[in-house]
Amino acid sequence: MKTEFKELRARLYDGRTLIVDGWSVDVDQTWGIIGTNGSGKTVLSRLFAGDVCLSHGETSDLPNHVAFVSLEAQAALIDRERREDESDLLDQRDVGTLVSELLAPHEEVSEWIEALGLSSLLSQGFRSLSTGESRKVMLINAIRQSPEVLVLDEPFEGLDASSREALSEALLTLHERGQRILWVANRLDELPSWVSHLAFMYDGTLLKSGERSEVLAAPEVRGLLHFDRPLPDFPSANIHYALEDKAPLVNMVDTLVQFGERVLFSELNWSVLPGQHWAIVGPNGSGKTSLLQLITGDNPQCYRNELYLFGMKRGTGETIWDIKKHIGIVSSSLQWEYRATTNVLTAVISGLYDSIGVYQAVGDDDRHLAEEWLEIIGLRDKANQSLHHLSYGEQRLVLIARALIKQPPLLILDEPCQGLDDAAREMVLAFIRRLSEQGTVTLLYVTHHANEIPDTIARRLSLGESCDKQYLIE
Repeated sequence: MKTEFKELRARLYDGRTLIVDGWSVDVDQTWGIIGTNGSGKTVLSRLFAGDVCLSHGETSDLPNHVAFVSLEAQAALIDRERREDESDLLDQRDVGTLVSELLAPHEEVSEWIEALGLSSLLSQGFRSLSTGESRKVMLINAIRQSPEVLVLDEPFEGLDASSREALSEALLTLHERGQRILWVANRLDELPSWVSHLAFMYDGTLLKSGERSEVLAAPEVRGLLHFDRPLPDFPSANIHYALEDKAPLVNMVDTLVQFGERVLFSELNWSVLPGQHWAIVGPNGSGKTSLLQLITGDNPQCYRNELYLFGMKRGTGETIWDIKKHIGIVSSSLQWEYRATTNVLTAVISGLYDSIGVYQAVGDDDRHLAEEWLEIIGLRDKANQSLHHLSYGEQRLVLIARALIKQPPLLILDEPCQGLDDAAREMVLAFIRRLSEQGTVTLLYVTHHANEIPDTIARRLSLGESCDKQYLIE
């Protein structure tokens, strides 16, 4: 059986047109979709589900059941869980939907639960999981449906190295059992060898398709998948931060974070001095994001601990804005929570005001500064588009510009390269290297890819069960 798409045209959210002149997918071929951020990779994958509104064209032999695992679907589920959170009404913590409920009947997928290390999490609420853990739950739930085609849109995003290895083995087993898989990839180095064919998207157009080696060798493909332009100077926001010279930006004393009976880390004594860049590493669920949320004030356990930020002891009368004005942040949780109806330019400007959206008059200087940052990240032409009409990777780039616009004393980067294509990732890593060399911004950098940590980030805070106190400072 062969699925075919001929002379397809469809209107995209941003006004562009999806163009697929011809694409033929045999049932015995395993396809990957690659391309730049915002090129239309996800929309192309959704053609198989038949839910793309076409203005012209023909399709034939679409599969009966398609299951999707993607960052967008993950964000939607997390948003639903947050909207249904009744903690305030119950006057106690609402754990929300249990993992066992999402995977019920979980006995049918016990093999996958064991393979991906989720057995101990079945009794936990989904919203308490780390990004990587929730990603695994979504994958198992998709496998449980026994779809005719399983679409994996960046399945390794948010996973630590051991989880990526376990998932890689599990997906190979699934492939060998005959499951049809369509792989949507930003990271070409994570495409498994058994993906035999590729479709390359650029600016809404299926530019080239065919055997893997042929597509990757095409000059037009190679030229678009690498960042090869000089890095421009970063514009200055001219904001003065009144901080005591050489005083710790962060100081944690005997810090404990736990959820119910689960202790993420305890007795953590950790200081961050200006100019001391830290990589925060550890497996999924070890507490990396929770640690950062103590600093940003997004974790209520910051008040039960002895915590000093920018010379202020938490819980002694300071406001959250006294803290946030010194911080820039990029994270999945911020991206999921950025629900304000706003355009791209306003989203970048909001970084100057530490808000989700902008609720005051904006001067020409602020607007011009945001436009400069959009030019740097290559999204100047999308300044007036809705933020939520951008691809996941493009939204991540906008939030990076939002974090950098005020050049804060402390920049928190929680997996900043998540959802980015190879070229955008190379650009962001170049940003990180420059910032770590300048000395004016102190970095806290979370990543599951050790090869993406610049040499200039010399310090490590390692979280995980392998240490007596659940952490190790190097």
